[in-house]
Amino acid sequence: MRHPKQISDLVNCLAKLPGLGPKSATRLALYILKRPADEARSLAKALVAVKEEIHFCSLCHDYTDQDPCPRCADPKRDRAQICVVESPADLMVIESSGLYRGLYHVLGGVLNPLNGIGPEDLNAQDLLDRLQKALDAGEPIREVLLATGGSPEAESTLSYLLDRLRDFPVQITRLARGLPVGMDLEYVDGNTLKQALEFRREAREPL
Repeated sequence: MRHPKQISDLVNCLAKLPGLGPKSATRLALYILKRPADEARSLAKALVAVKEEIHFCSLCHDYTDQDPCPRCADPKRDRAQICVVESPADLMVIESSGLYRGLYHVLGGVLNPLNGIGPEDLNAQDLLDRLQKALDAGEPIREVLLATGGSPEAESTLSYLLDRLRDFPVQITRLARGLPVGMDLEYVDGNTLKQALEFRREAREPL
């Protein structure tokens, strides 16, 4: 016997989410169905709100509901440091550690020629423009922390950034290699991330 169309439609939508297969999506749909109607309306309202009201910060490219985002606009943050991450998820991981108080720059991914992702598809040029603008204003950036993951694509992206950044008078560092090779930053535990941040080192061309 088939499910009612409304349930099937919800299951199909949920199954498109990462980590949810048809069985997990079905369990979640039935859970939502058992909850009070007000909870379902709140969920639907939140989903619509994030799509209609959230956009990218024009400076760091993190998700925000205002421009510039609160972090970029915060005068208490160290404006001479920029931490470069692959995604907003990575930014959230580093920010939650409480160990970094500078600014951020979200690349929006990593280089992956096999999937057609080249330098023009990332926010790399915007990073260079930020550095040049700060330099022209007499407020040069002191440190660029390349907080990319350990995947081969991330290492290629790091090499590309090192090449583009070499002409800027800025210290370039990267996370200490306590990070597991091949693991994305968002899955790293807090203690490992703490050590990687505290013992970050000068970035050089990967071997």
